[in-house]
Amino acid sequence: MPKNPNRRPNAFKKDEPLPGTMKFFLAGCVAELYLLVVRRCYVNGVAVAQINWYDHYLPALMIVGAVVLVIGAALCYLWRTDKKKRVIAWYTAGGGAFLALSALMIWRFNAASVTFLTVAVFAAMLMGVLWNLYDRECAISLTILGVSLLMLWVCRREMTNIYRGWMVQVIAVIYLVLLAGAAVLARKVEKDSGRLGKLRLLPGNADYLPVYVSCGLSAVGVASALISVNVAYYAMWGLAIIVFALAVYYTVKQL
Repeated sequence: MPKNPNRRPNAFKKDEPLPGTMKFFLAGCVAELYLLVVRRCYVNGVAVAQINWYDHYLPALMIVGAVVLVIGAALCYLWRTDKKKRVIAWYTAGGGAFLALSALMIWRFNAASVTFLTVAVFAAMLMGVLWNLYDRECAISLTILGVSLLMLWVCRREMTNIYRGWMVQVIAVIYLVLLAGAAVLARKVEKDSGRLGKLRLLPGNADYLPVYVSCGLSAVGVASALISVNVAYYAMWGLAIIVFALAVYYTVKQL
């Protein structure tokens, strides 16, 4: 039986990214609100009762978050064939992971971890929006640059710290290795028309140049941060300008 030529089954696909974008945005807002409350009542709190409450219950929040993470992971497995329920399970697991990790970091590093988490949550929210709105290769390149920008910010703030400086340097070196690995992986995927084995990572006609450029610029910026925190400051701003310019370019291209 011939199909109706006036029927447009794919007409709704342009609106599909919007619900995912709103979910990431709302989840990011909730996480930022939670961190704002922690900063207001615990880090900058003056009431001894509030501070003692957080000191006493942070370990409990870690346990609660870990339990919610396990429940979410179990639901992901049980609902693996149901797409809508699987999304709910993923968000449950993500919320548990955030609660457990944030409580652990706040308990261990106090104010420094709250500042880091505030920036990291905002960056993750932006990355989620990018992955829902842009083409896959555009989202990958902007994600690499965004994570590198966060890495430079951490280097700028903590590299000279006498207690955590060495840890940041080790993480920066590991990140450089990961950037090299990402470039090699992109080259392998490009040779196989967007596939990694049986898994399709990118479309067959994807443009890989932005991915290579993002890895290269990120490597230069992070390597310069290992030399001097002053250089890291200028590298951070330079990378931020590049991220903004690419975001505008990709937005115009999508339109």
